Parts: sequence; C-alpha cells; structure tokens
Amino acid sequence: MTDSKYFTTTKKGEIFELKAELNSDKKEKKKEAVKKVIASMTVGKDVSALFPDVVNCMQTDNLELKKLVYLYLMNYAKSQPDMAIMAVNTFVKDCEDPNPLIRALAVRTMGCIRVDKITEYLCEPLRKCLKDEDPYVRKTAAVCVAKLHDINAQLVEDQGFLDTLKDLISDSNPMVVANAVAALSEIAESHPSSNLLDLNPQSINKLLTALNECTEWGQIFILDCLANYTPKDDREAQSICERVTPRLSHANSAVVLSAVKVLMKFMEMLSKDLDYYGTLLKKLAPPLVTLLSAEPELQYVALRNINLIVQKRPEVLKHEMKVFFVKYNDPIYVKLEKLDIMIRLASQANIAQVLAELKEYATEVDVDFVRKAVRAIGRCAIKVEQSAERCVSTLLDLIQTKVNYVVQEAIVVIKDIFRKYPNKYESVIATLCENLDSLDEPEARAAMIWIVGEYAERIDNADELLESFLEGFHDESTQVQLQLLTAIVKLFLKKPTETQELVQQVLSLATQDSDNPDLRDRGYIYWRLLSTDPVAAKEVVLAEKPLISEETDLIEPTLLDELICYIGTLASVYHKPPSAFVEGGRGVVHKSLPPRTASSESTESPETAPAGAPPGEQLDAIPTQGDLLGDLLNLDLGPPVTGPPLATSAVQMGAVDLLGGGLDSLIGAPSFVAPPAAAVPANLGAPMGSGLSDLFDLTTGVGTLSGSYVAPKAVWLPAMKAKGLEISGTFARQAGSISMDLQLTNKALQVMTDFAIQFNRNSFGLAPAAPLQVHAPLSPTQTVEISLPLSTAGSVMKTEPLNSLQVAVKNNIDVFYFSTLYPLHILFVEDGKMDRQMFLATWKDIPNENEAQFQIRDCPLNAEAVSSRLQSSNIFTVARRNVEGQDMLYQSLKLTNGIWVLAELRIQPGNPSFTDLELSLKCRAPEVSQHVYQAYETILKN
Repeated sequence: MTDSKYFTTTKKGEIFELKAELNSDKKEKKKEAVKKVIASMTVGKDVSALFPDVVNCMQTDNLELKKLVYLYLMNYAKSQPDMAIMAVNTFVKDCEDPNPLIRALAVRTMGCIRVDKITEYLCEPLRKCLKDEDPYVRKTAAVCVAKLHDINAQLVEDQGFLDTLKDLISDSNPMVVANAVAALSEIAESHPSSNLLDLNPQSINKLLTALNECTEWGQIFILDCLANYTPKDDREAQSICERVTPRLSHANSAVVLSAVKVLMKFMEMLSKDLDYYGTLLKKLAPPLVTLLSAEPELQYVALRNINLIVQKRPEVLKHEMKVFFVKYNDPIYVKLEKLDIMIRLASQANIAQVLAELKEYATEVDVDFVRKAVRAIGRCAIKVEQSAERCVSTLLDLIQTKVNYVVQEAIVVIKDIFRKYPNKYESVIATLCENLDSLDEPEARAAMIWIVGEYAERIDNADELLESFLEGFHDESTQVQLQLLTAIVKLFLKKPTETQELVQQVLSLATQDSDNPDLRDRGYIYWRLLSTDPVAAKEVVLAEKPLISEETDLIEPTLLDELICYIGTLASVYHKPPSAFVEGGRGVVHKSLPPRTASSESTESPETAPAGAPPGEQLDAIPTQGDLLGDLLNLDLGPPVTGPPLATSAVQMGAVDLLGGGLDSLIGAPSFVAPPAAAVPANLGAPMGSGLSDLFDLTTGVGTLSGSYVAPKAVWLPAMKAKGLEISGTFARQAGSISMDLQLTNKALQVMTDFAIQFNRNSFGLAPAAPLQVHAPLSPTQTVEISLPLSTAGSVMKTEPLNSLQVAVKNNIDVFYFSTLYPLHILFVEDGKMDRQMFLATWKDIPNENEAQFQIRDCPLNAEAVSSRLQSSNIFTVARRNVEGQDMLYQSLKLTNGIWVLAELRIQPGNPSFTDLELSLKCRAPEVSQHVYQAYETILKN
C-alpha cells in the first residue's frame, strides 16, 4: 500500500494518539507514527507540540526514520529554537557515523536549520565533514557552507570555511569541485566586492578537467563560473572554447545554453580572421536548432535566448531560417517568438521564402498571430529595400480580403512604409481611403488620419475625410485626437482658404472642450504658431521627417551585452537585467562582455561601432518606452554650442506652458499674469548687477549674496556601473548662479581622459553652461573636484518626477548614463519678493483647488530663525503677524521659469526646543507644490 493513506485521516484527539505511538517500543509503530506526523505537517496542521517526542526518535539506525525526523526538525526548529538545541548532540554524533549517507544527511540538515543558537555548534562537525574521506559527504558539506554563510557570514569567515571551500576546487572528485564552485558562486553573488572565486589559468584548468566527469547540474555550475572569468588573451579564450565546445552536444538543454553563454562571451575576444572563429560559428547553430525540437515550454526559453544571440551575431543562424517556420500545432507564444526571429534573420537571400510564408500566416485563424504576421510583412519591407514593392503588393492583396483586423494592421504598417520610402508607393492611397469606414481600432484610425494629413495635397476630398473623423472627436482615443489635430493643421497649411473653419473647429475642441493636458498643450502651441507666425508654423509642422529606423525593437547594445552574459537564466527570458526584477541589491551583479584584445581590434563586428565613433552613431537602436535614458542615447556629447542665448521671455513662456500655467490669455479668462523675469516690480529695487548699491539693499532680497542650503555629495554613478568611474555630486546656488558640484574618482586600472557631459531635456531647462573641464588626465585612484556652471536656457520637457535629471557622461572608455533628483530650491531666484498688495491680489486670484497643505514636524527653529533661514534660500517673507499666540509668515518665491509660488506658514510652538509648522502653498502650476514643500523641509531641517 502507498503512503497516501497517511493523508486521509481527520479524526480528533490525533495528537494525543500520535504522542503515545511515538513513545512506543516497537520500531515499526514508531516509524508509522512519524510518517503520520510528517503527513499532518505537510497538509498544514500544527504538530509542533510533538517536538520532544519526535526528537527522541532520532536515536535510530534506520535511515528512513532518521530522514523523516530530520525533515520535521527543519520545519519546526525556527519556531522552537530552545527545543532544537536538544537535537545538537545527535547531529554531532551522526556526523561521525560510519555510514557516509548518515554523515551527509546530518550535515545537510544542520545547514537547513536556520537558528542562530545552533549554528555555533555546527562548526566542528562541518569542519570534519569538509575533510571527510567520502566525496559524497564533502560535496554535501560544501553546499552547507553556503547555507551557513547566509545565516551568519561573519562566523563562516572567522572559522576559515571559505579557505577550505577554495581548497575543494582542487579536489580529486569532480562532483565535490562542482559543489564547491556552486557554493563559492552563491556567496560571491551576495558579496560582489569580495574576490572569492579568484580564478586563474591553473584553477580554470582544474574546472575544465572536472567538467567532463561531473553530473549535468555540476557542469552547469562550472560553466556559469567559467562565464565570469576573463581570459588574459585571445589564445587562452580559444583554448577554453575548444574544451567547452563538446558540451554543446549534451542532452540537457540547460548545459547547452550555459555552454553557449561561455562561447558567446569568449568569442568577443577572438579575431574574425581566425579559421577557428568560423568553425565555432558553425558549431553553435546545430545545438540551438536541436533545442527547438523539445517541448513547447523549453522551445520558448530557447527562442528567447536565440533572439538575443541573433541580435548579437546574426551570422550564427543565417542559414537556418526554415527551422523558425511556424508549425500548425505550435502554441501562440512559440509562434510569436519564431515570427520575431524570422524578421531578424530576413535578408535579400531569403526574403522571397519569408514573404511566401508570412502571406500564409496572414490567412490563419489565430487573430493575434495574423496581426503579428501582417506587421512582419511591413517590417520586411522596411528592413530589405529590394523587397519593399513585393511587400506592398502583398499587403494590398490582404486589404482586398476585407477581413477587418487584417485591413487595420495593413494600414498601420503601410504608414511606416510611407515614412521609410517617401514619394514611392503613394499610388495605393486611393485603395486605403476606400476602407476608411471599416476602421474601428485607435492605432489604425490614427495611421489613416496621418496618411490623409501627410498627403492631403494628393487627396481631393481630404477635408471631407478628416471632417468625418471630427464628428465624434470626444469619443476618440487620445492617440486619434492628437493625430487628427496635427493632420487638420497640416491640411490648413497646405490648403488655407478651404479649411479655415475646420482648423478653428478642431483647435476649439482640443483646447476649450478637452481635459487632456497633452491635447490642450498641443492645441495651444498650434494656435499660437498659426496666429503669430504662419511661416514658422509651416516650417515646424511640415518639416521634413527623418526616415524611420530599420529595426525599431532592437535591444540597446550595452543592455544586449549584459543579457548575453545571462544566457540560460531568467534575465534572458524577460530580456531585462536581473536588477530590474530581483528585489533588493543582493545577488545582482552587472556583467559585461570582455574587451577585445589587441589582435582582434582590427576587425570590428558589424554591430559594434569603433570606440571613437560619436555615441549617436553607436547607439542607433530605438530605446523601449520604459527606457529611463531613452532621449540621452542619441545625444552628441561634444562641448555645448556657444550661440546667442535664447530670449528670456521665450524660454519662460515655453516652460510655463509645459507645466500647465500661463495659457489663460488664449481662453480669455481674467487672471493675474506673473511678472516676467525682465520686468522686476519697481519696489524690488534695481535688477541684479546694476552696481554696488545692490549689495546693501537687504530689505528686498534682490542682490543679497544668498548662501542657500547645499546637500552633502551623494554617489550618483557607482564605479561598478561605469567601468571604474565613480561620480558623486550635489547642486548649489550661490549669488544667483547654479552649479553642479562633481567629484570624479577613477577606480579603474587605466587613465581616463576626454570628459564631456550632456543633460536630457528636463522640466526647467537645466543645461551645462560650459564644457566639463577636467584639466589633466584622471589617473587610477585619483579624485578630482569640479564645479560645473548650469544655465536654465536648455530644452524644456516635463519629466516625472518634475525634478528628475538624466545625465550622460562620456570619457575615452565609454558613455555612461545616470539619473538624479535636483532640489527645487536651486531654482528659487533672487527677485522672488512680491509686494503686499500684489501678494494679496494673487492669493485671491489663484483658484482654491490649487492650494496644497503640508506639515513640517519637529522643526528646531523659532519664527525669526525660520524666516532668516528661508530668506538665505530665496524664500522671502512678505508679511508677518501673530494670531492667538501662533506666528503666521506670508512668503513668496519665484522659479527660474517665471512661476510664482505663494506660501502661508503657521508656526505652532511645540515642546521648548521644537515647533510644528503648517505650510499652505498656492501656485498656478500645482504640480510644483510637492517639490517646493520638500525644499522647505530640507532647508529648515538641515
């Protein structure tokens, strides 16, 4: 009879009966009782009350019974630590048992009992087991060290277990070597800075010798360890590749992928001129093809990895197109992945074959698959120019089928073909217009509207077509509304006399009747452009568009290199680095491919641009939507262009628009307009820099040499992520000038030169006002302090959060990206004091819903000190009064883009040394309030 009977009992009083059975003299009865206890434990019953009785059963020679008791111990030791100590003597005794299985079982169980009180008793038995004569015990003890390190790292280091573990790498038994490597790798991952796996050619040789003889999982541990090693030259890399290549024919797919990872990494060091390089490429293809004959789940994992390999080295599988053709019984997730790889491998040589296949797929029954197949035809047209005409005729044939979702996908991809090959295939527009009524999906409607707007001069009834979309404007999705607005403005600029009414209608719908900020802003920008300068409007709206890229979904090169180092892991399936989905810092190490050696530098791979190429050329992949530094990837990192400065008012207007203020004049609502930067109110004295008298005009706050609070420097870019360059910094505002104070430290082994810096567009137009000046080469271990002056005349784009800044820094090694948050008080200008009447009028004028309330607890300052401290950071007290024993401060501040913020600060006396503050903020751009509050808190508490 099977053990399932133990799971069927549900009678009461069971614990009492089990207790009696566990204390029985009969061995069989005792074993039965322990089995029942384990069964109850497995289904979730609490049997911890039986702890002392179960522990008494440990004193037995029966291996099966001992395993069951150990299983129980592992489960309940944490909740009963005091009781668990009772079992320590038995563990120690079992570690000296003549039976190696019992010795190994004892040491394995000790490692699984995560109780601090017990760990110190484990050290002696573990030390003996690490030097045991039986390899099975040694391999179990090696893993136990990793478990113990997780519980108490200091204890393991003090007891010298790590050195013993390193010695086991030279063990005569391959399984012991594999487990020692696995344990050291596990410990090294949680302590990236420690150099535990100190790999050198001798230890690598031992690992490669053990590789041929250990089990499949042992081979994976060793291969993963090899992948973390960087050979000293291409000769050593080739030697390792030769010894790893036989693993490609292994039956276990995990071993195959681990071997592929090692080879892909070390191929980076091999010259393409070598015969061996070509041989290796040929050897890589068959095992990858074989993986596709496994069950669907394994196929999917293999395909996700192949997708990365094909992006890095398309030549590996360029002759294997047929294996990626879809089978009728493939699950949808496998079909879609195969389709993706087919497009990546499409070339002039195989395009006819691919197109015939894709046309077949477009008549399938699976809607998602058909959609992707139609898109794939469009991608082929964009990728292989010679096939574009054939692709367009295939798409027209599919449109004639009148299948709704096929037609819609075809229109979406034809829009992209028009953008890639302008003035070539416009003859098909008439066919597209016939299908206008059948379009019901936002993306297809938006694509069709774009086509009508872009080619309005070729379509006689373009105005009627666009007017038909306008009828249900508010029911359309945002994507369609934005596209319709732009298309009608294009039409107006091409045919102004006939479409004036239409453009007024759409601008009114977009600005006055819409509550979508993106649509409103775009509407206002067009309205201003058309009303102030139609010629400029034409240049902006009808500007020549850049051709779209061939592959829009390529993974960014540095990320791709990192993912190649993670082939065969979850990162290669998600196509994200582990840091994106592993919680906490533990176990996340950024990896990169080894640099090319001198002998292979002459032949760059087609995917890698020469080191000296501008970053714009290197990083031509279109970043994914979630890529934080997307816009930075195409920046030219030369010194900033020193041209005439932008007019202050223009910058100011743009910034205010983007943040949602300053648009009242268009709607015609009466409102208080913030005074522009150039026109300082008379009572504020002369503008900055008009003479020495300013320095003594302390009443207004203009010209005061303000020393606003400067936060201590923080590490913005750790050396680990920037190939040895560590950047720390902070922001400061002194005497009206903003600066970014940087500290650059070289933690690499080579000299760093040719520094440059560039900012992404940001909410307040922050940009470097001068090049990044590092006057001498930065030697290894050297640190240099630099103050980079900043201006607020850069490009403006609203970011989330509002005060985030994305930065690219270039040196002779690479381009590095990081993101940081700047404190808003660096943008508080010196002429931010309003007079009382203006303050009162403005406070009443700003709607109540724009008011935000905050609390600042335990402030160590009184009213006088608060006012003084805030004034040094350009937050000015306009008036002060005392109401029922509470001080009220009325304050104003102005941001560099002209936005005014008004504040009411109520100071409530708390205990003698601390006060609580209540802060009310009013502003026309309420999204800045949260950041202004943070500035208040930072200034007052530091």
